[in-house]
Amino acid sequence: MRLSFLFLPLAAVTVGWTWAVANAAPHASNAQGIQTGEMDRKSDPCADFYQFANGAWRAKNRIPASMDRWSPRWQASEQIKDQLRAILEQAAALPQQPRGSVDQVIGDFYAACTNERAVNDAGVKPLRPLMAAIESVQDQPSLDAAIILLQANGVAVPFAFGSAQDAHDPQNVIADVGAAGLGLPDRDYYFKPDARFVQTRAEYLDHIQKMLQLDGDDESQAHAGAQSVMTLETALAKASLDPVTLRDPKATDHKMSLADLAALTPDFDWKSYYAAARIAPAPLNVDQPAFLRELARQFTATSLSAWRVYLRWHVLDTFAASLSQPFVDENFLFRNRQLGGVKELEPRPIRCAEQTDALFGDALGQEYVKAYFPPAAKQRAMTMTGNLLAAMHDTIEGADWMTAPTKQKALEKLSAITVKVGYPDRWRSYAGVDVQRRDYLYDVMGATRFAVDDERSLIGKPVDRSRWSMTAPTSNAYYDPQLNEIVFPAGILQPPAFGLNYVDAANYGAIGVVIGHEISHGFDDQGALFDAQGKLSDWWSAEDKQRFDAKTACVAQQFDGYAIGDGIHLNGRLVLGESIGDLGGVKIAYLAFQKAKASGDPEPTIDGYTPDQQFFIAWGQFRGDEIRPETEKLMVQDDPHPVAKFRVIGPLSDFPPFASAFHCPATAAMVRPESARCTVW
Repeated sequence: MRLSFLFLPLAAVTVGWTWAVANAAPHASNAQGIQTGEMDRKSDPCADFYQFANGAWRAKNRIPASMDRWSPRWQASEQIKDQLRAILEQAAALPQQPRGSVDQVIGDFYAACTNERAVNDAGVKPLRPLMAAIESVQDQPSLDAAIILLQANGVAVPFAFGSAQDAHDPQNVIADVGAAGLGLPDRDYYFKPDARFVQTRAEYLDHIQKMLQLDGDDESQAHAGAQSVMTLETALAKASLDPVTLRDPKATDHKMSLADLAALTPDFDWKSYYAAARIAPAPLNVDQPAFLRELARQFTATSLSAWRVYLRWHVLDTFAASLSQPFVDENFLFRNRQLGGVKELEPRPIRCAEQTDALFGDALGQEYVKAYFPPAAKQRAMTMTGNLLAAMHDTIEGADWMTAPTKQKALEKLSAITVKVGYPDRWRSYAGVDVQRRDYLYDVMGATRFAVDDERSLIGKPVDRSRWSMTAPTSNAYYDPQLNEIVFPAGILQPPAFGLNYVDAANYGAIGVVIGHEISHGFDDQGALFDAQGKLSDWWSAEDKQRFDAKTACVAQQFDGYAIGDGIHLNGRLVLGESIGDLGGVKIAYLAFQKAKASGDPEPTIDGYTPDQQFFIAWGQFRGDEIRPETEKLMVQDDPHPVAKFRVIGPLSDFPPFASAFHCPATAAMVRPESARCTVW
């Protein structure tokens, strides 16, 4: 399933800036929407709106040691974790509950997770059945058997296997085999000569060695083992697609038979894999055939001893955060501190709340929704979404660069979008998972096997459109191009993104742009390849597609020009879909807000700021993250989302109503010249 998610310097200063409220005394906050106390009013909004919108908040609220980024939105996300922790502590304190009930599942799991002494006493002993299977590898059949067992337990090496909608028959689900088995963030980390990649490779080798030593190897064994892991992963990385290519659905569309799959990897026993997974042979999709051909070569070229240490390493890596403290600390050191710049672990109760949400989200989500998402919030969000869909309809109808037949197909796709708000209509049951208060890793492994079995159970069946790909407490949103649906969990429908008491300017400027962003994903460079039913289809005329591609190329070029520290530039093709989403989201949210203004009571001026100014300030405040330099480098390499600063200044500098609202001259840094201005929708 291919999902488009919401998440993850301009030097010129306008001369003679005289905006009237520049030196007005800031308010600490405003319960109706924008937080004027967060703004840096000494900054010129026409020069750097990112700094103007919430620079004062960032100056007073440095990134906490346990976070890789920080803003009022991320602060609210951490507050959700506190709310989940309170729910879980209450459930854990209840007398014994019926097996399989919501309170039993989440209460016992949380109690087991927070029992740090028991987790430390267990060490790696719960992993011994998996390690024993690896140690018994003496030939290809036993290697196949070990891989089959690890896959069933959520260790996705050396390939990924799951379910996906058939890109050519989107009403049905087929098996999908993908590239996997790498321990670094993406394939380029294994090859690029830049100093930061060289350093990361050295740190990764050291990390593998330390983890193997924690598992009992002496220094010499662990050093040799780390080298063999790196050699095998580098070979697999060479055959893996890069992050930009992976954004193209056509590049990963290779439907074939099980016999074709077996021909790609003739030494691997797919018949036994399918039997163990209880899946009937049927056509499937292979994301990266070249990767599987290289995997077949490595089954012959790589020694069994190297395969054993590779599999063992990935078992440790998969479960490291659930093991005893030395493994947790070493995993954090590499994954969070060295890669992301995070200084310290979050407290264990918060990590346990996160893990409960990750593994039992539909159980925990039920309790969260009861406490924190009233029906009125869902209704207002649904109304706003309807208004934004109407604004997108007007935008498509008014697109003078599209011919009538293509425009009609675009409107058909828009009208077919499914909207999901708050929480699922049907909650998933975890009654089949044996959750024991006494054994945390046992619970983690049981929940992981349940998730794997659940995923596999979808294969060969019609698509279940009631399922969600995020939990209700998640502060995020997504568009699924094959389901043609937009989804907004209850966790993002909270302040500062959305408030029942907020003025329309604030709601449309924050959550409204998010909603518009997800709608626009249906018509970004990826979404435009899928039709109204979610089929991978060329529904554009050749001329219209050529004009569309020229418009998207403008956006890619714009974002190629943005750079983070050390002069590292964004990759415009990598962030293209999200940038189109932001650009379209700002426009259609603004149009929907204008309609709301015209049909409702007059919007108030807040602390001297007009309703239109509030709209843009709300977006700048919602998106105004401070991000650690290490995390920014990770994002630029493989995250399809631009860093926060450019998600604020990029789309606004292309949007004339922003310049009008803040009286920006044509020469201002936040106003792109008309000849360079990008518009898609």
